[in-house]
Amino acid sequence: MPSWEVVGLPDASVKESRERVRTAIKNSGYEFQSRRIVVNLAPADTKKEGSFFDLPIAAGILINFEEIKNQNLEDTVFIGELSLDGKVNQINGVLPMCIEARNLGMKRIILPEENAKEASIVEGIKVIGVRNLKQVVNYLNGKENIIPEQANLEEFFHNQKQYPFDFSEVKGQENIKRALEVAAARSDTTCF
Repeated sequence: MPSWEVVGLPDASVKESRERVRTAIKNSGYEFQSRRIVVNLAPADTKKEGSFFDLPIAAGILINFEEIKNQNLEDTVFIGELSLDGKVNQINGVLPMCIEARNLGMKRIILPEENAKEASIVEGIKVIGVRNLKQVVNYLNGKENIIPEQANLEEFFHNQKQYPFDFSEVKGQENIKRALEVAAARSDTTCF
């Protein structure tokens, strides 16, 4: 009987990826074959959360359906949320994921185009920014060439704004300082 299950301690957002992935594959022009599909998110004892599992799940299914012919993907990481039309949406937290991928020996990471500049700060890993699922398939099948994103670290750090004030002049207020640090870390721009 045709069915689709996600196992390996997925949370609600990962379970919802079934519909996002199925619809994104169909709307990208590929047939979603009617068969039994089991997506195993190992290790099973670690909770999986977030929508950035969409792109790796879709890539795995398209490899299984033989839409992606390139089988040399052992050192490649996929990260990205899929919209229903197949667009690969920007995600949060890509920098630590890239650092960990490099530390695990990965050589290439395929992720949303909007995250490519940030990810390229990590040296030693090829960063491929993509717009949609169709572009991922074409790239992996050799039908489209995508130039890896490269960051000039000297220029990046040289252009950072310098601020004359810091927390050394604030006495006490530890909770407020911590809240400001968290807000600055989560934003695209530094506020200090």
